[in-house]
Amino acid sequence: MKALCWNGASSVTCETVPDPRLINPHDAIVRVTLSSVNGADLHLLDGHIPSMKAGDIIGREFIGEVVDRGRDVQKIQVGQRVVVSSIIGCGHCYHCQTGDYSLCDNTNPNEDILDEAFGFATCGIFGYSAAFGGYAGSHAQYVRVPFADLGCTPVPDGLSNESALFVSDAFPTGFMAADMCEIQPGHVVAVWGAGGVGQMAIQSAFHLGADRVIVIDQVPSRLKEAALRSRVEVLNYDEVDVHEALKELTGGRGPDSCIDAVGADGRGATVLRQAIHSCRKGGTVSVVGVYGGLVDKFPMGAAMNKGLRFRMGQVHGPRYVSRLLKMIEKGEADPSFLLTHTLSLREGAEGYKMFKSKSDNCMRVVFDPWLEPTLH
Repeated sequence: MKALCWNGASSVTCETVPDPRLINPHDAIVRVTLSSVNGADLHLLDGHIPSMKAGDIIGREFIGEVVDRGRDVQKIQVGQRVVVSSIIGCGHCYHCQTGDYSLCDNTNPNEDILDEAFGFATCGIFGYSAAFGGYAGSHAQYVRVPFADLGCTPVPDGLSNESALFVSDAFPTGFMAADMCEIQPGHVVAVWGAGGVGQMAIQSAFHLGADRVIVIDQVPSRLKEAALRSRVEVLNYDEVDVHEALKELTGGRGPDSCIDAVGADGRGATVLRQAIHSCRKGGTVSVVGVYGGLVDKFPMGAAMNKGLRFRMGQVHGPRYVSRLLKMIEKGEADPSFLLTHTLSLREGAEGYKMFKSKSDNCMRVVFDPWLEPTLH
């Protein structure tokens, strides 16, 4: 089959690799229909994840059709169209039983790597290096899905692939970011990052009852898109002092909750420091942007003395998938607007370059693994 493989920092190539096969009785094989790039992928491409190996298949967000299943798979059938959670949970351990699927005890066979880095290992994640289980990613024609009864959710007939795709990762991540804020009537939520996850956090915050949402970014097309989709207020951090602007917009009080939907990108932890500094006293800082190692100049004094609450984590995907599919069915949300470019796997390098540079008003590049190249 064809797959998009990592071969070193800033190097991805489309290669021919062996088809996946069933290994365990709870596995399924999914024929990929669409697979999206993800902001977390950029950490891989930039060489910040040391446990990547040349030839690793990348990608974590996808939708497809079940073409084979193991003998213990009961809830999904061959031929069903399914959206697959980017997070791999077993469904049986203590953390999965409490709905904290990204903390699963059983899906990361390389737990020694994260034991050393984090103190305890967390779950497996598709296409995200040996540290997170070494699972082959979704930018491929076929993917093996472990614990398929939990990870695969049938897509209702009325939903398009483009709408359901982002229930794999971007939509539940943004929803969880807002959910962790415990939004109350009258609350003001500030969201750093107007990419795919940030856009979904904005819509989710309004859905959960926020009175106002303010988004902070520097990309005009993304700020414009956010404003077109909702009544969000926008701040371009190249044009204003974010802290002072947020104080002014909230009557000197600060936002009730601050969402970091950026993580440790090229600017390090700038966003996290801004969120801590700007959040109102007693407020909540919700972090779904990905961090890996240590954070420099963490403002612990501000966090402690202001009495801030911190909620964070990789998305507990299976907790939200069914709920979000129902929201789309009811017309309460439609994340399909995130898809701005559809490319073939052979155009993978160009797609990631476009996604990283945010050129051509790119929000999300989606790969159709059965498509022939169109770029020239």
